[in-house]
Amino acid sequence: MRILALSLDLDDTLWPVEPAIQLAERSLDEWLRSRHATVAARWPIAAMRELREAVAAERPDLAHDFTAQRLLTLERAFASCGVGGEHVDEAFDVYYDARNRVECYADTLPALGALSARLPLVSLSNGNADLERIGLRGHFAHCLSAREFGAAKPHASIFHEACARLGLAPENVLHVGDDPALDVAGAHSAGLRTAWLNRHAATWNDTAFEPDLELRDLGELARWVERHAA
Repeated sequence: MRILALSLDLDDTLWPVEPAIQLAERSLDEWLRSRHATVAARWPIAAMRELREAVAAERPDLAHDFTAQRLLTLERAFASCGVGGEHVDEAFDVYYDARNRVECYADTLPALGALSARLPLVSLSNGNADLERIGLRGHFAHCLSAREFGAAKPHASIFHEACARLGLAPENVLHVGDDPALDVAGAHSAGLRTAWLNRHAATWNDTAFEPDLELRDLGELARWVERHAA
């Protein structure tokens, strides 16, 4: 396995995403209660989440774009209360600022430093996290999101785009992610080598193939790269 670069998933790979989403929902709710009490009363956190899920179900064309889904959700929430759409961008900024206040896993920062010193890294995410805001952008040669590209993992095209940006053949890129379907199966189908980040000691259930590597954390990945990467 001749690995010349890594592609890395973000959410639940570099940090747990659910705490960040919960913080974003609370921050938005607090802002609405202070600025738009009618909207806050009509759309508390649980109801706002249900509305977003409804928007996602109604708009499969936006499945790759969580930002667009969130903006449309806010537009509907404001409109249902007779509040103008001019407040949507400000509400989204409140949500998005909190969504990017992530807390990385303990192994993330040391591993990123070690990995980026040896190989080029590209981030490859279906989510809408902003590595610049988070403070990790300097570790990555390229950043690729489903929203920017127009297609989401596990579609082979987004993996191939990551390889193209690196200027490498898929077989020389190791994709690292936590999701067996989106990350591991998607990358495998696209011809990349695969590393399953299995932080919670889950069981691999796909009988068709197995990941090239199974890792407990990113420190283990950094040690593997030090030993094996070209």
